[in-house]
Amino acid sequence: MSDSHKYTKIYSGSQVSVILLKGLLEAAGIGVIEKNEQNSGVVAGFVGGTQSTIRLSVKEVDKEKAEKIVQEFVAQQQA
Repeated sequence: MSDSHKYTKIYSGSQVSVILLKGLLEAAGIGVIEKNEQNSGVVAGFVGGTQSTIRLSVKEVDKEKAEKIVQEFVAQQQA
């Protein structure tokens, strides 16, 4: 499978942070996959995970560009 089809995790955090960061990434033309393990557990019939177990993944080809956006986002959140 080529890198254009592989995804890599770049961030995990709270729902609010994920929504904000996902918007920044999509505005930069980067496709994002969001995985919410808490919701997955509920759908499967059990409660698992926490609200901070929401993960964002991007294609390998977008990883470097996405990591820069994530770093800027995290720095702003900590300021």
